[in-house]
Amino acid sequence: MTRNETVTQIGKGGRITLPAGMRKTLQIDTGDSVVLRLEGDAVLVIPLRQAVRLAQEKVRQYIPEGTSLVEELIQARREETTDE
Repeated sequence: MTRNETVTQIGKGGRITLPAGMRKTLQIDTGDSVVLRLEGDAVLVIPLRQAVRLAQEKVRQYIPEGTSLVEELIQARREETTDE
């Protein structure tokens, strides 16, 4: 077992306790949201902020440089209201 591994047990209701050292490394605390991702026969625990950042990076590769999706959305909404 490596330094980044630990053995724990599944508790009542399917609960898993993440050791304090892992929570500190992941910068998560009680009440924080995490994404659980099943990859093969393993479960990854990803802090929500990191999952959002990864999703943004994936989307960004399809958006031309200098394009603002926010501005495009605002413009589309303005056009919708003037069309009515």
